Amino acid sequence: MAGSNSGTESSAGLRVFGALVKFFRKQAGITQEAFGPLVGYSVETVASIEQGRRLPSGKFVDAAERVLDAGGALKEAAKYLERTKGLANWFVQWAELEKSAICLYMYENRMIPGLLQIEPYARTLFEKQVPLMTEEDIEEKMIARVERMELPTSRPETVYGFIIEEHALRRQIGGPEVHRAQLDYLLRMAEQRNIEIQVLPQCRDHHSGLDGAFQLMETPENSWIAYSEGQKNGLLISDSAVVSILQLRYARMRSQALSLEDSLSLLREIRGAT
Repeated sequence: MAGSNSGTESSAGLRVFGALVKFFRKQAGITQEAFGPLVGYSVETVASIEQGRRLPSGKFVDAAERVLDAGGALKEAAKYLERTKGLANWFVQWAELEKSAICLYMYENRMIPGLLQIEPYARTLFEKQVPLMTEEDIEEKMIARVERMELPTSRPETVYGFIIEEHALRRQIGGPEVHRAQLDYLLRMAEQRNIEIQVLPQCRDHHSGLDGAFQLMETPENSWIAYSEGQKNGLLISDSAVVSILQLRYARMRSQALSLEDSLSLLREIRGAT
């Protein structure tokens, strides 16, 4: 019951914020179609926020406040939105640290990393999760995931590196259409100056990441921490000796993975075969 109540509160807060945005937008005589480009977001995103289905990013709040001349009302309302809803309790701390990271490196052997997923891909993962989740829980998780998806493009000063196993890229989560759209998105993201995507090919008989997926982060204080996740648990690692080992493994994997150019070529090949 506690989970259900918290979900209701979260949804109510989003609906209130969305209603405020809609009120100020209409008061200013601006349509959704015109408002989207003014704040730098698609019409679909604006509609989702106004309907209370999507958690607004800090960037959206600032832009909407400025464009609508809301007198601080939107910024104040945004303070009361619970930004940890939809996140596993063991992941909350890492998710907060992501928002200020200088560098974030990730090795993933199970699926496409959350920061690089498109919405239909992520929704499929949540809808197929065992045990099955309620629709409210799915929506909460989607709101949290979408906010994280914006990080690589909204933080161009942060360096993002991804090493992804080839078999994870070939798995057609969501079906062929979603798979093609997901690969197209990866190819577009790889064009960003702050994003590097490398593929670990299936033909590699051994590599340094066989112990499992992990992430490395450089904080604003120039210290390094790591994160590892398993079945229904996650571990934030600050022990410098352990972090050093993971840094060594990631460095080795960068040489064991395909080059950036060859990785893009393989992505295009997989995309063409789908």
